[in-house]
Amino acid sequence: MGRVADFPELVLVAVDEPMASAWDRVAAARPWARVFRGSVTDLTVDAVVSPANSFGLMGGGIDGVYARWLPGIERRVRAEIGSTHADGELPVGSALLVSTGAKAPLPAWLISAPTMRNPGERLDPAGENAYAAAMAILTLWRDGTTSDGEPVKDVVRSFALPGLGTGVGGLSPRTCADRVTQALDDVLGR
Repeated sequence: MGRVADFPELVLVAVDEPMASAWDRVAAARPWARVFRGSVTDLTVDAVVSPANSFGLMGGGIDGVYARWLPGIERRVRAEIGSTHADGELPVGSALLVSTGAKAPLPAWLISAPTMRNPGERLDPAGENAYAAAMAILTLWRDGTTSDGEPVKDVVRSFALPGLGTGVGGLSPRTCADRVTQALDDVLGR
């Protein structure tokens, strides 16, 4: 494993104990990761992850929280999807970095990484969509650039990751954590 400075501060967010316990296993092996038990709105991080749908509709679950907390964020996400994808759809397995337009201490960035194509879909219990979203998030962090050409990893030094697909998607916390662990290992190494 690389130096701690080579990794982002990964804050694994859990609003219930089953998700927190699953995240505890992920964080235990990574000194740059920690579990936060509570609302993402109580954190100060550079970016938050939105596991919304492919169309950037943010009406429910954690995305509904973001839409209320970060005014105009759904419009910004949908505009970015429209400007980068001609069909107005961000496929599962892709991720975008979107400026929130918010002032500190609110997060400056939102990473949109859909776990489902349409709002309200149930995910495959094996968690393939959660894995694809986690791979996209981590690859964007490691290799992506902002619209100004800056490396994402230079502007996003900390980000909050909720359970991917564990709300509306119905994925179990353990499966989510296992799939995120696999993506962490595949993209950032052990």
